[in-house]
Amino acid sequence: MQFLIYLLVYPILWLISILPFPILYLFSDFVYFLIYHIIGYRKKTVRENIALALPHLSVQERLIIEKKSFQYLCDMFLEMAKTMTISQSEINKRYVFANIETYLELEKKGKSIALMCAHYASYEWVLSMNNHITFKGYGIYKKIANPYFDKLVKNIRARFKAYLITTKETKSTIEQNAKNNILGVFGFASDQTPRRSDTMHWDSFMGIETPIHTGAETLAKRYDMNVIYLKGKRVRRGYYEATFEVLSDDIKSIPDFQLSENFMRKVEQQIYEAPEFYLWTHKRWKHKK
Repeated sequence: MQFLIYLLVYPILWLISILPFPILYLFSDFVYFLIYHIIGYRKKTVRENIALALPHLSVQERLIIEKKSFQYLCDMFLEMAKTMTISQSEINKRYVFANIETYLELEKKGKSIALMCAHYASYEWVLSMNNHITFKGYGIYKKIANPYFDKLVKNIRARFKAYLITTKETKSTIEQNAKNNILGVFGFASDQTPRRSDTMHWDSFMGIETPIHTGAETLAKRYDMNVIYLKGKRVRRGYYEATFEVLSDDIKSIPDFQLSENFMRKVEQQIYEAPEFYLWTHKRWKHKK
């Protein structure tokens, strides 16, 4: 059954990927109308999340953000499909790293790097960073249940020299690299809800007490990795710009959890600046005090 689903869906994804960008975005407008106005995909979750995070806004202001976020969600997922066939030169033109030299200076310090970012503004196209760096790039992801689509996603990332590892493989991969003196950069999208446990660290995110991910900080301390933050923003439809900020080049001197909390402050700032480009469809605040 899984293979049959793959056979049915793959040709559609490929056809989407070869569409010229103007037609791709016309199709995205149609998908938005279908998803938002007809199906109502996760509309309740998005509305509740925006109300929780932005209570200072009026109902009408939040509704505008809600609609814009669904419009962008459709753009983003079609752009993800576009990654199947987009050329390196085209993605380099559309996803620009404004201060790549900040990252490259960190490489010179001779330590592996934990790159922290949010589910914000075409986070999938961050993989094009591998066209500009020296270290081996790893993207940490949740394994897809359908093994054929899981393999497809890995193959797409490999086009841009990005290696996907599951959350369960992260620790062992970093440890093995450290033993073999292989320097790498590991991408952690650490803004969503962590798995519930008795050891969760709680922090205020968008004014709400909620557990936050601390895995990137824990692994960075254990293996003495430097930490950098990537802030992405949409310049205009189909074009993005990312900037880097070093969070730590001496991780062991930072008190426990401070780096994770600093990261959440950075994500908050991004959301307040342009909330429509955040991924609101996940239940970010399902664990609250």
